[in-house]
Amino acid sequence: MNFKTIKKTLSALCAFSILFFTFLSSCITVSASDMMEQAEFRKSLPIQSNQIENWPDGPAIGAQAAILMELNTGTILYEKNMDERLYPASTTKILTCLIAAEQTSLNDVITMSNDAVFSVPIDGSKIYLDVGDQITMDQALQAVLIASANDAANGIAEFIGGDLDHFAEIMNERAKELGCTNSHFVNSNGLHDEDHYTSAYDLAMIGRAFFSNELLCKYSSTKRLHIEPTETQPKDIIENSKNKLYSGGEYEYEYLVGSKTGYTDESRQTLVSCAEKNGMKLICVILKEESPYQYEDTINLFDYGFGNFQIVNIAESDSEYVINNANFFNTDNDIFGSSKPILSLNKEDYIVLPNTADLKDVESSISYDVTGENQIASIDYTYNGVAVGSVSVDLATDSVFSYQFDTAVNEEETESVDELSENIIFVNVKTILLWVLGISGGLIAVFILRAVISNYHFAGRRRRRSRRNRRRYYK
Repeated sequence: MNFKTIKKTLSALCAFSILFFTFLSSCITVSASDMMEQAEFRKSLPIQSNQIENWPDGPAIGAQAAILMELNTGTILYEKNMDERLYPASTTKILTCLIAAEQTSLNDVITMSNDAVFSVPIDGSKIYLDVGDQITMDQALQAVLIASANDAANGIAEFIGGDLDHFAEIMNERAKELGCTNSHFVNSNGLHDEDHYTSAYDLAMIGRAFFSNELLCKYSSTKRLHIEPTETQPKDIIENSKNKLYSGGEYEYEYLVGSKTGYTDESRQTLVSCAEKNGMKLICVILKEESPYQYEDTINLFDYGFGNFQIVNIAESDSEYVINNANFFNTDNDIFGSSKPILSLNKEDYIVLPNTADLKDVESSISYDVTGENQIASIDYTYNGVAVGSVSVDLATDSVFSYQFDTAVNEEETESVDELSENIIFVNVKTILLWVLGISGGLIAVFILRAVISNYHFAGRRRRRSRRNRRRYYK
């Protein structure tokens, strides 16, 4: 091949390369432009919570679906396509880690298998564990929640389920228990699969349990992972979280409790977060958004929630169900040793209302379908058709019901509780009530039996008298 031929060949290659990269750049530009257009379209989609009468208008966001939920009451403050089935990506891992926290010990040792290591794509998030490497469950949880490690998530799945498929069944079962209705999980890490989906509402319900766990909150708000080498895991693993909501991040949010990011080409950006301010704990879920707007959406929704809603303590505020005024539920200064109510409204329960609303604006109903140990009933509250929380009616546990048979205690005496305890018999009120009902039933039965017997005797006497009268008549 002569010089001219080589020169022509090189020129052709250069021209082709220029054309190729120009085309590729154009495709990328068009793709990015299309994505922004789609985001703008999603921003115009209706926000269902804005249609509620006298409800604060929430912000327009570019996410396909979103929800803002108060953790303790489950009150939905903001709702946009919350039941639509979408791909969660790595936000799936909050369910994986929740199950691990519920079913394992932090000291449990995970041994990485061939499937756990090599079922993860090369370009997927991982901490590059090898087959046979061993890490503790505690290290695996940190790796999953800080570094979003797919291999560590697989290790957790195999340890609990025996294999990856069986763990997916455990995930689906637990999701249903948590109230999920539009979810189906096929893996522990959220790698894309057509049959792996969830909804904003379902992720919020999973988040209620996840963010109620102090350790999971800690790891899901930690910026840096460091796993030191051991005899069973030789690498010095150091990874930084990509979550920009954390302290020092570009979108740092001061009230953040915890957060988990997610991304695949199909899911786009996903984000599940929790923040707490003035006693109100909010969960925000963002599905199908473009970077970095998942962070802006989350902050806007948190600010909307904290700025427009209030906590109302029912025991302190509701006059409709004030049990202190219901004398039927009170004990006197008798053998119970107390005049406090037998029943009480739970002092920890509250509802969430818009700042512009008042307790007189809500409707309430009583339900006796309760399962709590000391719970008698539940009072459920709604505001313009929206469930805003409930309060339980409990057997009072803060009163000491006692009676002293032998020792008369003067109010001015200063004897200690320890000195008096030997002469005090503690009475279980619930048991007493059952005994009273039983004794009352027994007495009623006795009275009925006596009446029957008495009537029988009288009837016998009347018959005997009739016979004597007949004898006298025939005589």
